[in-house]
Amino acid sequence: MSPSARAAWTRTLGQLALVLAVALGLGLLLGQVWPALTLAALGVVAWHYWRLRRVLARLTSRQRQPLARGEGVWNELERQLRSNQENMRGRKRRLVAMLRAYRAVAAALPDAVVVVERNSQRVQWFNEAATGLLGLRYPRDIGRPLGESLHALQIARWLAAGRNAEPLLDAPSPTSADIRLNLRLIPYSEDLWLVVARDVTKMMRLEQVRRDFVANVSHELRTPLTVVHGYLDMLDPDEHPEWAPMLAEMQLQSQRMTQLVEDLLTLSRLEAQDGIDSETVAMDSMLSTLRREAEALSQGRHLVSAEDAAGIDLIGSTKELHSAFSNLVSNAVRYTPAGGSIVIRLDRDGEGVALSVRDSGLGIPASHLPRITERFYRVSTSRSRESGGTGLGLAIVKHVLNLHHARLEIASEVGRGSVFSCHFGLERVQPRDGRPGAGS
Repeated sequence: MSPSARAAWTRTLGQLALVLAVALGLGLLLGQVWPALTLAALGVVAWHYWRLRRVLARLTSRQRQPLARGEGVWNELERQLRSNQENMRGRKRRLVAMLRAYRAVAAALPDAVVVVERNSQRVQWFNEAATGLLGLRYPRDIGRPLGESLHALQIARWLAAGRNAEPLLDAPSPTSADIRLNLRLIPYSEDLWLVVARDVTKMMRLEQVRRDFVANVSHELRTPLTVVHGYLDMLDPDEHPEWAPMLAEMQLQSQRMTQLVEDLLTLSRLEAQDGIDSETVAMDSMLSTLRREAEALSQGRHLVSAEDAAGIDLIGSTKELHSAFSNLVSNAVRYTPAGGSIVIRLDRDGEGVALSVRDSGLGIPASHLPRITERFYRVSTSRSRESGGTGLGLAIVKHVLNLHHARLEIASEVGRGSVFSCHFGLERVQPRDGRPGAGS
């Protein structure tokens, strides 16, 4: 209790004692003690009720009341209430100002921002950019389910995924087929979600220009590299022994550039694909092929094994999956010192299946793992060049798995080796007996 409140309380108790003492004195003079005390007590109670009514009137009044004067407990209570009301009004003004500022910022964003109820998926608010990018109109779309307002995008199932919804990286805008959008769902509270749509048209066009450039340059490089490689094969190092080291190095670099061009063309082809063939991929023969390729590349320097612990096949493209798995196997052979082991294993992964390639090689530092699948990214430039890698293998693996709606997981420890795992969902699983989607 504050000193002012304690003083007011003491003063009020003193006043009450004084009133009762005066009533007692009058009662003794008149010979009516108890009636006098009773009347005094009723007067005190009536006065307190009147002051209580005044406090309630002050609390419920929308108009500012004059500040109470006096030093009693009720006056102190009114002053404290007045002070708290002023503080609350100040906080409310600041909160309203902050809310207006946030809404002004959201309204000024070039990205479309839509606030949606979690359970009903009804639109609560959207900014001006949502009108141009998503075609939402005020007040028509307020209170409507976002899936109905954006039926052209067919995002009802995407919204239903909630926190597990993956970003829609390339969606056409309902207002124009030439506008490409990137949609993200952000659950920022228990009851409200935020849908953010960004115009990525320029980015997609630049990406397409880059793809076309890489594909065209790779095609143009193919012919001169073939000619150079052909002439190098025609040169006989036995006729000029002093040229032998130079010719060997030129052939090696020519082959490396040819492989680089082939990998670039493969990446361009994968990026241009929207889907893949749906055929049964016989995983028993795939594992045998991968083991033979690893042994041929290893030339007896490693212990290679292949294990089929799942007994199932995959649905997808045999050619593309072989390309991805083969890249993982060749990387394991390249970066594992002689005497190490390489294990290719197909195993159950919940309702799906996972193919993993485990090696006992040099390992990858944890700081490099987030970027290891980027094209031309190298953990060690010198080590990659010595092993003959192009820096595109894992990028190819990632694109192939994306086309199969699969994911790549990498676990590695320096000095203890790495594990590259390709995880496929239930929709890509087919038992050996031919019943799609069932377990074997």
